[in-house]
Amino acid sequence: MMTPDSATLAPARFIQSDAPNVVAFAREAAEGATDIRDKALRLYYAVRDKVLYNPYVRFNAPETYSAADVLAAGNGFCIPKAALLAACLRAEGIPARLGFADVRNHLTTPKLMEANGGDLMCWHAFTEVWLDEAWIKATPAFNLSLCQRFGVLPLDWDGRTDSIFHPYDARNRRHMEYVNQRGSFTDVPFEQITATYRQLSPKLMVDDPWGTGSDFAAEAQPEA
Repeated sequence: MMTPDSATLAPARFIQSDAPNVVAFAREAAEGATDIRDKALRLYYAVRDKVLYNPYVRFNAPETYSAADVLAAGNGFCIPKAALLAACLRAEGIPARLGFADVRNHLTTPKLMEANGGDLMCWHAFTEVWLDEAWIKATPAFNLSLCQRFGVLPLDWDGRTDSIFHPYDARNRRHMEYVNQRGSFTDVPFEQITATYRQLSPKLMVDDPWGTGSDFAAEAQPEA
């Protein structure tokens, strides 16, 4: 799909652009915007920094992938954060969808590596935004405070060019490597994602793979 259709503006199962908390969050973040691009940028930075990145979640639970639920929780991993940005954009009349890729992640924890079965993270999500008659990628996953703590370059976005993970961090260490593109979707493809996890990362699909007291931000360290 090269141009937007009605689904890129409509509420969906996981991209709940009509949920009251999403509508209120989007309206507040976009207040004072001077044009469509400025509005999209304000929404991007609000989702990036006000909802903290946390992959220590229940990967087998549908609500884990939900825009409205991640906003209510105040933290979550890349898929619901991308869904939240898409939901906010749709709530403000800007077409949006989700893009997915498999990435090799060099900023992780031993616990996440063990549960995932390695550093290849399948179905990493970003948001695709329709601006200037083109789909532009925006990745709101890592909040600014996390990036500053671990020496990762924050993902800024200008609303004109793609914002995707840097291959190296601020100290020139390997950070993120895109190895496979999975395409674009108008909602979270929950069944496909969880089927992949059950096959390749079965330890993620138990009710609690992390244990009591786990804290990703406290445990994560960049690769030496």
